[in-house]
Amino acid sequence: MTSTAEHPPTAAASTRLERWRSRVHADPARSRLFAWLAPALVTLLAGVLRFAGLGHPESIVFDETYYVKDSWSQWVLGYPSSWPADADARFVAGETDIFTATGSYVVHPPLGRILIAAGMALFGPDSSTGWRFSVAVLGTASVLVLYFLAHALTRSRLFATVAAFLLAIDGVAIVMSRIALLDGILTFFVLLAFWFAALDRRGSLDRLAALVTARAGDPPDGRLRWGPVLWARPWLVAAGAAAGAATAVKWSGLYVLAAIGLYAVVTDALARRRAGVRMWPADAALRQGPASFLLLVPIAAVVYVASWTGWLASDGGYSRHAVDATPATGVWAWVPLALQNLWAYHQSIYAFHVGLTTPHGYASPAWQWPLLVRPTSMHWQQDAAGTAGCGLPAGCTESISSLPNPIAWWAGVAAAVFLAVRFVMVRDWRYAFVLTGLAATYGPWLLYPDRTIFQFYTVVMVPFLLLALTFALREIAGPPTAPLARRLSGQRVVVVFLVVVTLVSAFWYPVWTGLPVAYDFWRLHNWLPTWV
Repeated sequence: MTSTAEHPPTAAASTRLERWRSRVHADPARSRLFAWLAPALVTLLAGVLRFAGLGHPESIVFDETYYVKDSWSQWVLGYPSSWPADADARFVAGETDIFTATGSYVVHPPLGRILIAAGMALFGPDSSTGWRFSVAVLGTASVLVLYFLAHALTRSRLFATVAAFLLAIDGVAIVMSRIALLDGILTFFVLLAFWFAALDRRGSLDRLAALVTARAGDPPDGRLRWGPVLWARPWLVAAGAAAGAATAVKWSGLYVLAAIGLYAVVTDALARRRAGVRMWPADAALRQGPASFLLLVPIAAVVYVASWTGWLASDGGYSRHAVDATPATGVWAWVPLALQNLWAYHQSIYAFHVGLTTPHGYASPAWQWPLLVRPTSMHWQQDAAGTAGCGLPAGCTESISSLPNPIAWWAGVAAAVFLAVRFVMVRDWRYAFVLTGLAATYGPWLLYPDRTIFQFYTVVMVPFLLLALTFALREIAGPPTAPLARRLSGQRVVVVFLVVVTLVSAFWYPVWTGLPVAYDFWRLHNWLPTWV
């Protein structure tokens, strides 16, 4: 887990892992092989775990009842429409054209449904594999993006592989890649946005330092009072586009956009202070800040509004003509009527979200999430012996529980606390980056203690918890300058931990994927009474 590039231990004072790393780095061909083989294998593993038996169960489960049918009617009409009361069974049986032309009130933006429907168009709308296909693709891709993000933070392929491997075998990541809901799609775009933000930081800060250094050699004309304003930041634009796509899946993507923007301003300020810019706070906030805003936010807005193209281009969408009779006057009169209707729809959606307090047996407020008090049961079925598909003499139980790997989860929560303390001590920007991701994906939910929310929303948090955990494992493994005995014992602890986490994931996999198991085996997974 530790880097030996700067202080490689001698052969006599190195562990087996360090000797292997030295051999890989010493051979360019072997190093290149590992550079592509590691992400390829961990992504392949993720794909196998997510695509194997993807169509099971062949019924609509949990909230798929909303997203599957709405996605298909949106694909056909350009907007989600209403369905008959008994539509689920009829849809699965092949009656996929029984939707009406009346717009349906949906409370999430269209992009996630568009992506779900793309898989349905590919495999057929009544195919359970089809309506889960896009979610599985993006869930698998999230593992690869986490690899790239971890590598951008550390330049360590081993570190990146461990982080991506932990996500590949995590329970809530697997479940939300196999159920046609929005949260797995959201996770992909959030990770993409943070990866682009990490690439922007690496490139823009290097250019800033070079420009300030070059100006420092000029005659003393006061130019170092202000630093340069950087406009050529393509990765920041890409981060804005990805955050806009995340927002076009669920509005919680707005917090990611805001977090990346704040991180960019703070990072720019600190970089200008290090470079010797005398007015660095004002320089970052008042000069570079507006430029960063224009690079980040407008593209996000364009991507978001573009996701509503089908609704805007149609006449039947819900609330499509809500304000036609009472259009805006005065300063807002110039806004196209279609966008005024879209704004009215958004006001209604906002009121719904902040006021959602419908009781639900699996609801879990955000303060419970770190403790794993109430995971969400997506599917549960018990079949008697002799039932089709059940070969067990005492009958079979099928369950899909959106529970993360509990060992990795609790260790990740502890690691996040460690990272926060460690950041105060050493001010490592990478720790701040991971903590920013956690703050953006967890903190906002604490503002709504009475809202009906669920544990599976944490799938967006999981990659950042696993990054924190990987940083903690790296500390346990020991730095290259530590004594051999310390490094050897630390690396053994890390290996044992990874083996235990892998075994726990293997134990839980049938309960994450709805495989038929014995009832007593299912009961073994209820470690807490609230998990039933």
